[in-house]
Amino acid sequence: MKLDPFAVEVIRHGLSAAAEEMSLVMTRSARSPLLREAGDLSSAITDAQGELVGQGRDIPVHLGAMAYTVRETLKVVPAASLNDGDVLIYNLGALGGNHLNDVKVVRPVFFEGEIVAFAVSLAHWPDIGGFWPGSYFAKAIDTFQEALRIPPILIATAAGVCDSIVQFLKVNVRDPEACEGDLLGQIACTRAGEKRIVELCKQHGKATFVATLSRLHDLSEAEMREAILQLPDGVYEGEDFMDDGGPGNAPARIHVRITIAGDEATFDLSGSCDRVSNFCNTTSFIARSAVAYSARIMSGRDMQQNGGALRPLTIITRPGSILDPGLTAPVAAGNHETSLRIVDAIFLAMKDVIPERLSSGGATTSGMLSFAEQRDDGTWKMLYEVHAGGEGARYNRAGCAATRVHLTNTSNTPAEVIEANYNIRVERQAIRWGSGGAGKYAGGDGVVRTYRILAPSMHLTSSVERMVIPPFGLHGGEPGATCRVSLMRGGEAIAIDGKSNLVLQQDDLVTIEMCGGGGFGAAA
Repeated sequence: MKLDPFAVEVIRHGLSAAAEEMSLVMTRSARSPLLREAGDLSSAITDAQGELVGQGRDIPVHLGAMAYTVRETLKVVPAASLNDGDVLIYNLGALGGNHLNDVKVVRPVFFEGEIVAFAVSLAHWPDIGGFWPGSYFAKAIDTFQEALRIPPILIATAAGVCDSIVQFLKVNVRDPEACEGDLLGQIACTRAGEKRIVELCKQHGKATFVATLSRLHDLSEAEMREAILQLPDGVYEGEDFMDDGGPGNAPARIHVRITIAGDEATFDLSGSCDRVSNFCNTTSFIARSAVAYSARIMSGRDMQQNGGALRPLTIITRPGSILDPGLTAPVAAGNHETSLRIVDAIFLAMKDVIPERLSSGGATTSGMLSFAEQRDDGTWKMLYEVHAGGEGARYNRAGCAATRVHLTNTSNTPAEVIEANYNIRVERQAIRWGSGGAGKYAGGDGVVRTYRILAPSMHLTSSVERMVIPPFGLHGGEPGATCRVSLMRGGEAIAIDGKSNLVLQQDDLVTIEMCGGGGFGAAA
């Protein structure tokens, strides 16, 4: 079908605008501070086959996995079984997913009686059941200890929201009212996406709309192939390490072997360590998400990330490894810790090939502290908070201070919001001066934040990497400082492990000091 290139661009931008609007609807209607303040959510649009075609400016690790979410789900829920008005909910990692807190709500979009697209909302629920409040259990032996597992089920139809499913979910989470509010926000979010997609179909015609989606894949494939073709053929290897979880609790290896051959690239991650004994395993789809992000950085282009851009990439994971641990492995922290180590390994592999496109090691950890406080009625309220560190320096500039890097794109929760909603006082928030690594260009500095516990007790979860192995410098630059988490109780300082669950007492003081970025080039 001959397509007007201007119409193709109008539809492409229309899809991006629709995804942006979906995220805005979600942010404004969500109940949890994690969603409405920190923005731990993403929106996407796929074609009728489940291939990603539109996304908002959300969280790269979410969006990379969403390239597979609908496609994998259609293998178990045939498109022919879906009707106009249906909305699915699920969180299983096997269906193009990630950790169980990331709940997907998917709506098929019908036009003239046929599915032309899917609107997808992903939101991190602050609690989704499991052993520990917040659904992060560092010592989990399997995923059943982590959270409630939801297969694809209809949460809504043309007749309305399925109340029985909502009630089932509410009795299995610790903050049922927030859960219901966030869920309804996700449903509304996909409805907004549906409305915009239908408008595009009416404006341009169904045949043109469907053909344009196919064309967008082809354009991105061609651009990715052209970018890979400009890289020198060869085999490049890189590795980095998680702080622990390997044999004897030694650092756990993440290894990549990149083969560039013409206009195709193979990323072999099978040399990474076996499944680890904590919650830092991750799904193969998150591994693919990290590779897709890294390939885009390697390309040096601001190309549209869709299904077509993945066609020139072959991504290999090894069953039984930390990056492909099986359907029952604990994976809560792998989403935001292990995925970032894949990016680090890829950057180290390519550091001598395209140094002008890469940065030194940054705060490739969420620096997550999750506080859970029980209400008088037995329900809980959760504060899931991530912390910014230093960006790695680049070949021509110093790294930024107090920022999130690579696959993450969430904000901190303002101190005023925390103090208004939780029995916590934020006593300090500052730059951790001098934490960036020295170099011709210095790495950025991390942040320091201190929390005073005002409730009689509170449950704490830490998920912090880069406490043992610092962010790396490149080409003579020095590494950044490592992260630290500490507890002051009754005048006694107690170190907190980066992966832990503990119960806090009233007047405890918890401090996190985030790592700095690595320097680039030798210092004068």
